[in-house]
Amino acid sequence: MAVLCSRDYELELPPAPAGDGATPSLPSLTDKAAVYAGCCLALSTPLVAHLHSMLPKAPGLTLSIGSGFGLLEALLLAGPARGWKEGEGNSSSNTVVVIGVEVAPSSNTYLPATHHRTVHGSRFLDPLAAEADVLLFVYPRRVALVSEYMAAHAHAHGCGNLHTIIWAGPHADWDDYKSCFAVGWEVRTQSAQEVGGKAWDLLAVAQRLAV
Repeated sequence: MAVLCSRDYELELPPAPAGDGATPSLPSLTDKAAVYAGCCLALSTPLVAHLHSMLPKAPGLTLSIGSGFGLLEALLLAGPARGWKEGEGNSSSNTVVVIGVEVAPSSNTYLPATHHRTVHGSRFLDPLAAEADVLLFVYPRRVALVSEYMAAHAHAHGCGNLHTIIWAGPHADWDDYKSCFAVGWEVRTQSAQEVGGKAWDLLAVAQRLAV
């Protein structure tokens, strides 16, 4: 199993995949944030519900760049069926469409093939981003990855559908990324701890300003 991040805390290991190649069962989240192997962002029921509430309803598209094992993305797809409390996340009739993108060979474990795409290398962009309403970056490894997706979308498609970019990562990394949103975007940041995450994580939501 590939190691996608390294921190000084214990990881919650996901269940082993079934022998028939089926995706493993999703872990049962609680109100207390925990870190699961393959997802650097500490997850809890409230935090996933908070992220889910910011995503567009189907057929709106959320593209998660660098989805890794696909755990967070699969939880977002599962929605309130995961036992979220009433009022958290969208209702079961308001499903979301989340597709994960990872570099081949992908470590994807949780996402079905219909919701998973690969690119040839870390310098390649997925063209499906041109149709995305929301881009999600969780613990991205390169600042340029964010800026390149933004630049490619703006150059090829003008305003297009893209209206929101969600960034999640360590507080310490945000200073490197915030310049990506200096022009044409309104950014709201909050500690993940405020919505059920860990204090070391930060959530930044960038909304594109009207032209």
